[in-house]
Amino acid sequence: MGEVLGKVLVVDDDEVIRQLITVNLHLEGFEVTTATDGQDCLDQVLDIMPDVITLDVMMPRLDGWTTAQQLRSGEATSHIKLLLITARAQDDDKRRGRSIGVDAYLTKPFDPAELIQVVRELAGR
Repeated sequence: MGEVLGKVLVVDDDEVIRQLITVNLHLEGFEVTTATDGQDCLDQVLDIMPDVITLDVMMPRLDGWTTAQQLRSGEATSHIKLLLITARAQDDDKRRGRSIGVDAYLTKPFDPAELIQVVRELAGR
């Protein structure tokens, strides 16, 4: 199995995308846990303490923006690297993300190789 590159929490309400990201990161050597929306992410994050969280922006219950804000404002979670996956990475979105403290963006549909590269960089590998 080799060394685990880091822990990633994949947050997306779309099961197909969750699977796609999970499979790609597993193959790369990451330990992956998934959550179905922002609330699910916040419920699990302290147990998992991931190095990186991939966050879909458009989700029911709690969207990616709100989730990112809550993660950033929590003392125990403020250091976790956040990768926002959005269908529209316009300048407004990027500005909003910067003000929250999001570390990176990917626009859907994304290239799995690019996703892996970004997660590796964020995990510090």
